[in-house]
Amino acid sequence: MVAVLASGQFSFDSGGGPIFATPVFTAPEFTWAAQLELVVPLAITVLIVQNGQGIAVLRAAGHRPPVNVFAVASGLFSMVNAAFGAVSASVTGPTNALLTSSGQKHRQYTAALVYGVLSLGCALLAPTLVRFMLATPEAFVLALGGIAMLKALQQAFVSAFATSFTLGSLVTFVVTIADLDLLDIHAAFWGILIGYVVSRVLERDDHVTAKQSAVQ
Repeated sequence: MVAVLASGQFSFDSGGGPIFATPVFTAPEFTWAAQLELVVPLAITVLIVQNGQGIAVLRAAGHRPPVNVFAVASGLFSMVNAAFGAVSASVTGPTNALLTSSGQKHRQYTAALVYGVLSLGCALLAPTLVRFMLATPEAFVLALGGIAMLKALQQAFVSAFATSFTLGSLVTFVVTIADLDLLDIHAAFWGILIGYVVSRVLERDDHVTAKQSAVQ
């Protein structure tokens, strides 16, 4: 931030818009094209990709997330968000990774509540915060996001490559990073799918061991 200010690359327009966000209702329009092009990919992204990542992260941190409650809540809040032109609601993996990457386990619930309150505050001040971010160079925004994810990435790598299913984890990571976007479905979905198939074919011993452990 000091470097951005000292180099004169911060150009904030204080009169460029409102301070607080104002929700605008968006009337729904139902078409078959939208059902195929938007609803199906979004459902896959929310239920399988985002919720799947979030649940996996929480389980790796020692929590017991309620899968069915997550699915129902995502659907209900997605309908509310859609009425105001917002994105689908989901249990995102990166957010849960940040919340569980450090600190004591019993304090992570408190962190989630604080995060929710701060999210509401940021949503209320969204126009102002967006103008602040647009007033900075793109490299600053990318660096800020990268620094925020460092601890979460470290924890993810340790969990993914420490024991079993390492090849499937690696393939999932590489495909997702490669940004493979087919049929308008996010790369994270294809990463999970291709990684699972590769793991099933080439890591059969790990699957047998995991199945035996689950039975025991």
